[in-house]
Amino acid sequence: MASAALLGLTNFNSPLLRNIVPCAVASFVLQYAVGVPSTYLSNLPTERYYDLSGALTNVVVAALSLYLPRWRAAAAGATLPPPNWRQLALSGAVVLWAARLGTYLYRRILRDGKDSRFDAMRKKPSGMMVAWTAQAVWVFLCQLPVIALNAVPWAAAASVLPKTALRTDVLGLGLFALGLVVESVADWQKSSWVAGREAKQHDEVFMARGLFSVCRYPHYCGEITLWTGLATAAAGVLTRAPVLAALGGIRPLTALGVATASPAFTAFVLTKVSGIPLSERKYDSKYGHREDYQAWKRNTPRLFPFKLL
Repeated sequence: MASAALLGLTNFNSPLLRNIVPCAVASFVLQYAVGVPSTYLSNLPTERYYDLSGALTNVVVAALSLYLPRWRAAAAGATLPPPNWRQLALSGAVVLWAARLGTYLYRRILRDGKDSRFDAMRKKPSGMMVAWTAQAVWVFLCQLPVIALNAVPWAAAASVLPKTALRTDVLGLGLFALGLVVESVADWQKSSWVAGREAKQHDEVFMARGLFSVCRYPHYCGEITLWTGLATAAAGVLTRAPVLAALGGIRPLTALGVATASPAFTAFVLTKVSGIPLSERKYDSKYGHREDYQAWKRNTPRLFPFKLL
């Protein structure tokens, strides 16, 4: 059976690798399953399903990371304890975030017909495939803290994972909730502003109201904050000695690196690669000649409502 083959091919000595490798493979397989037809089998390369497939891949990877250790234990004939609430909470948080963002972005591309980020890539199929590959990497790296937490063998989870909430749980889940709210509100405000402009309810040429009046990219602020929250909640458990032993005796710095890779990668991509740099170039070319735009850009923090980045 396919499930038995998957378990056999990924039966590494390290419990961490037994979860990381299948999740990484699933991320790339799912992205190429949508990316190759979208690039080579359509009349023109299209990004229509890019964000939707990213959301669905996040959901699949979160579910796979949570239940793969259970399948392994069941295949070995072990009695399965109930899952740790923390594993369910962090996996559910990823699903909630992915469902919200994926739905929003898919509706946006249906409304706009295209995504300007892909204007140059659309002319060259290899460029489109780079984008699909990058999204597979993004899904995998962002979910590393959750994948690692879910990698704790089910037989050991009941004894090594704290049953009561830690301070890092409260802080981490609080940051996730805050980031999700900020990102959701920013997206809603931007959509409402665009709809109002199309309905001739205002004549503003760029968005500078609501959350966009306190920082120029509140949706990216929310994105970085929520992944920092999930990493914080995961790191508070992953660095505990019993959990390190259950994951194959990994070092605390390794566990910490796995957890922090997610917010670090998210911040890097959004501030240095495809988020803010692409948006700023687009907005500067459109509105750079306007004094009101220059004043908003000069007086409004870029990412957070205070001078940090």
